[in-house]
Amino acid sequence: MASVVQYDLLSLLSRQPQSFGFGNRRIRCSSSERQALFNCIAPVYDNLLSLGQHHVWKRMAVSWSGAKKGDCALDLCCGSGDLAFLLSDKVGIHGKVIGLDFLKEQLEIASSRENLRLKTSYQNIEWVEGNVLDLPFCDDYFDAITMGYGLRNVVDKEKAVVEMFRVLKPGSKASVLDFNKSNQLITSLFQEWIIDNVVVPVASSYGLAEENKYLKSSIQEFLTGEELEQLALAAGFSNAKFYERAGGLMGNLVAMR
Repeated sequence: MASVVQYDLLSLLSRQPQSFGFGNRRIRCSSSERQALFNCIAPVYDNLLSLGQHHVWKRMAVSWSGAKKGDCALDLCCGSGDLAFLLSDKVGIHGKVIGLDFLKEQLEIASSRENLRLKTSYQNIEWVEGNVLDLPFCDDYFDAITMGYGLRNVVDKEKAVVEMFRVLKPGSKASVLDFNKSNQLITSLFQEWIIDNVVVPVASSYGLAEENKYLKSSIQEFLTGEELEQLALAAGFSNAKFYERAGGLMGNLVAMR
């Protein structure tokens, strides 16, 4: 059976209110409000914003992590478990995968999906409710780390990357997939067009139009590929390379400790 481990003191959200950007305004959201927001958005936004191609980019992110048979791998902001399942296939029955997320609801979905798939390798996954800013693992623990569509939503991105570096073994890699903040005007305009004309109208049918305004601002306020490389190097990684994909709509940071 899949296990869900809760670390009460290790929530991604501190007890202090946190700041969200909506256009030129700053909205203060409490922990419960932030969690409720992502509870609503999580089931639909990945597929909409990636035009149904997020599974392709997730496979690529897992491949870039360098995870192999027998490894111990960590998937941060694991959501409903897509990357964790792919990592499970990579590390095999003699490996170990931990999927960590701050949303208990998403972990329960991931756990139920694992049980439904009935695949031997999936029995090597542990689902942990925890904090990417204060990971409940010792130093030099993991052989590979992935993070899909999560770093953009973390308040303290520098601290999150530092934590990745801390728990990775020397010579191991972190692979971070997210929507790209492009320096190219055409790409940025196209990305905004997708959000305004595809994501928001469809989200409206789910009653999530207002919530999806956050997604647009989160991309606008995200770091560029070059900034992500610099962030990883400042955290201590020996090498960092950012890859643009899907015509610049997607990006993947690969950092080696």
